[in-house]
Amino acid sequence: MATHSDRSPLAAHRSQDIVLAFSGGLDTSFCVPYLKERGWAVHTVFADTGGVDAQERAYIEQRAHELGVASHRTVDGGPAIWSGFVKPFVWAGEGYQGQYPLLVSDRYLIVDAALQRAAELGTRAIAHGCTGMGNDQVRFDLAVKAQGDYEIVAPIREIQKEHTEVRAYEQKYLEERGFGVRAKQKSYTINENLLGVTMSGGEIDRWQAPGAGAVGWCKPRAEWPSAPLRLRLGFAGGEAVTLDGEKIEGHVLLARLNERLAPYGVGRGLYTGDTTIGLKGRIVFEAPGMTALLVAHRALEEAVLTKQQNRFKPEIARKWVELVYEGFFHDPLKTDLEAFLASSQAMVAGEVVLETAGGRIDAIAVESPHLLNAKGATYAQAADWGVAEAEGFIKLFGMSSTLWAEVNR
Repeated sequence: MATHSDRSPLAAHRSQDIVLAFSGGLDTSFCVPYLKERGWAVHTVFADTGGVDAQERAYIEQRAHELGVASHRTVDGGPAIWSGFVKPFVWAGEGYQGQYPLLVSDRYLIVDAALQRAAELGTRAIAHGCTGMGNDQVRFDLAVKAQGDYEIVAPIREIQKEHTEVRAYEQKYLEERGFGVRAKQKSYTINENLLGVTMSGGEIDRWQAPGAGAVGWCKPRAEWPSAPLRLRLGFAGGEAVTLDGEKIEGHVLLARLNERLAPYGVGRGLYTGDTTIGLKGRIVFEAPGMTALLVAHRALEEAVLTKQQNRFKPEIARKWVELVYEGFFHDPLKTDLEAFLASSQAMVAGEVVLETAGGRIDAIAVESPHLLNAKGATYAQAADWGVAEAEGFIKLFGMSSTLWAEVNR
């Protein structure tokens, strides 16, 4: 449910209304006075996709009004990010380039919230705080273009035409107008949501070891609890539906996994990837809950899918992940791939026990009515076939390679 407050009248000319996707950080804070000084009545929308507490939500609203917006709205994005991203992502089961769990995919849900607000205001003008140097601009712009004919305004891209040290310019711009900048925003670009935390900038961009300040939710090794932690996740149709036997809404379940696993340092990584715009991107990321979901789902899926399904599905998954990473969230191919992924999950039901002593998390037990067990046979232990059958299988299975060896000796 959305909440909003309007502390100043809407602009007299509806054509001047613009909706700004707002987080309260340096970039979007800069956008408000920048747009106002160019004649726009700025309406901010904060899509709360998790990762912030009540105090931070209050700060974001206060920050918007401090900057002089025409209106501000906070939208609960938790259910949307679970159904629109987490569910199919876990079905896919692959990180981008085998590592990165697409933690900024809330961008697409943020766009949806901004477009809904624009429809309410009767405007076709949308603004965002993405730079011209990263992937988010591609995600925002393509997501907007896929849903209608809108005017897209990107102030940070505009100032890059004249300024090379963009963040320093933004800080100075705000400070000259009497708006402070929080200390952590001077060192790193930090993105935080229900999916996890990403950090870039500073020494991370310089290919050096992350500094002491590049820490999000995950505790360092010295602070891990001494006792191991066990969790039980229940799945139906490939979707996590219970935690330790309790049925919970997906976004709430993910938030609880984050809370319980972050003290053990689960899901923290340092990643370098090939970005959409062609540069190398280096980030520190923390995704405790997403990591647990992926580990549990894979353990269950490997036990209930056929060999052919398990072999082929990663090809579909990699393409789905690439589409989402590169901004093609609304491309028809993504919908086509999700139809396959949904079909593959029909028998992915059961419970998985996870355990961590810190750092990594493992699936240590799997229960499902769909486990592909062969009666009377266990790998390398017992079989319900004879020696002659085994030898015949080996002969036929390896015939091509055996013939090659015989012919070419």
